[in-house]
Amino acid sequence: MASPGGTSSGSSLLQTSGSDEDLQAAATEQKKRKRMISNRESARRSRMRKQQHLDDLTAEANQLRKENSRLLTSLIFTTQQHVAVEAQNSVLRTRMVELTNRLQSLDEILLCLSGCSDCHQIHGA
Repeated sequence: MASPGGTSSGSSLLQTSGSDEDLQAAATEQKKRKRMISNRESARRSRMRKQQHLDDLTAEANQLRKENSRLLTSLIFTTQQHVAVEAQNSVLRTRMVELTNRLQSLDEILLCLSGCSDCHQIHGA
């Protein structure tokens, strides 16, 4: 009787030991699966952040292109206005010189007509 009881208690220890190993293996496997799921989710979030960043940069690049185009158009318009004003200023300066010379001539004529004695000296007459 002692034999069968001893055998059964030895067998029971082996089963318990086997069950503990199975539980540890199952727990380890569960941790691996949990880690794998966590890593996949983390990678998915990382890809989403990367895509969002790329979308933001693309939108910013498009906005900067529009702004650049607007500024270029404004620069061209302003340059054209500047050239036109410079041309107009040149014409006005030339006209001013002509009118100044004419005014000096008229002043000299007036001096002569008013009987100025210095008139003959000015004209060399």
